[in-house]
Amino acid sequence: MKVMIDFIARYFSSLWALLTAPFRAIWHGITRLFPARDCTIMDTSDGDVLTYQQSSFWRFTKFCAFITMTLWASWSTYIYMYHRPLLQQRTQQLEQVRNQHNRQMSDLKIYLQKYTELTKSLNLTDDKILKADKTENTEKNIVKKGTKTEKNAKNSKTATKNKSNDKEKEELLNAKSKIIGELDFLHTRIVEMMEDENYTPEFEKVSELSAEFELVRNENNNLKQRGIQTIDEVKEIAEADQLIVETISKMTSENISELRTQLKRINTSITKLGLNEPKLIEQANKYSSQFIGAPFTQIKLSKNADAKYKKLAQDIEEWHGMKRLVTILPLGAPVNNTTITSQYGIRNDPFTGKKKQHKGIDFAGKIGTELYAVAPGRVVSSGERSGYGTTVEIDHGLGFTTLYAHLSKTMVARGDWVRPGSVVGLGGSSGRSTGPHLHYEIRYKGTPFNPTKFIKE
Repeated sequence: MKVMIDFIARYFSSLWALLTAPFRAIWHGITRLFPARDCTIMDTSDGDVLTYQQSSFWRFTKFCAFITMTLWASWSTYIYMYHRPLLQQRTQQLEQVRNQHNRQMSDLKIYLQKYTELTKSLNLTDDKILKADKTENTEKNIVKKGTKTEKNAKNSKTATKNKSNDKEKEELLNAKSKIIGELDFLHTRIVEMMEDENYTPEFEKVSELSAEFELVRNENNNLKQRGIQTIDEVKEIAEADQLIVETISKMTSENISELRTQLKRINTSITKLGLNEPKLIEQANKYSSQFIGAPFTQIKLSKNADAKYKKLAQDIEEWHGMKRLVTILPLGAPVNNTTITSQYGIRNDPFTGKKKQHKGIDFAGKIGTELYAVAPGRVVSSGERSGYGTTVEIDHGLGFTTLYAHLSKTMVARGDWVRPGSVVGLGGSSGRSTGPHLHYEIRYKGTPFNPTKFIKE
């Protein structure tokens, strides 16, 4: 005890200091964690600088407020996110129970009303049966009190009445049995309604079926009207389809005839190359290039399709192929001046004088004459070639190429794409030449053939 008193006397000046020591220690820790801090504010309007000090107490208070708000926000968010769905679920369940209760009360009112009506009918039927029994007993007593003759007459009348009364009484008893049966059914339904949670009243089922029946009937009427409209629209579409097919078929036939007339002049040359029109059309539809476009997609129809559509599909495919073929084939002259100085075939060589095969056609011209591409294609050769001098060779597709020889200058390079009418070179007299002219060849798979009909076309 003395040691404790000496310790207190040594470190604490008074009893108050001893009692407040824990709080002062806590406050000392707070001041170390949240020391006082000077804050500077720039007054932008006057340019003055204001300085104030935030005390440890103020900083600790703000920290506590921040922690409190954070905890409150977190707890509120948790309550909102977790309990709100539960509350909504409970609210929905309560609403369902309330609706079910209202339906049951409504059903119960209908059952009670029906029960009251049946009870009244049962009472009326019992009264009628009692009256019939009293009438029958009265008539029997009257018959007993009369004379023998009167008894016989009354007996016959009574027998007739008894038959009618018995029939009426039987009908009343049947009606009573029916009413009792309906009352038993109502009793059963009410007991089920009170005890079974999933109970559905018969009248509600009938109401639902009636509503569904009305919906189905209305939908059926709408479908009938739509069916009538659809039939009319199908008729219009069929008529328009027939008109479109006839128009396109006519246009296709006319264009095919026109294109076939253009190609008719070169049929002999094509035949000599081992080709024919259907084969070239098929190859043209499959060919693709930068200027011709993608391959033609064949129109595929089922075996059961109408013959007119099959014929139209074939005509369109043929038309498309012939149109492509006319574009791909090197038809036409490569110069404006079509004066021919030497034809394709055997001729006297201008240098040796001996008979020699001339593989192209020579066009007269001056040095610098512009030479044109006759069809779209890609330059596969541009430069010097032995005997031909400066040349340009263009690949047009389907195995056909054109060769321009003895040029003074080429205007295209290898790999260039050219359009019809593009200048590919200038006329000259380079290579094995006796003077300015254009030596022009058309080749199929690298072999020259007579280009005369192609040029005239």
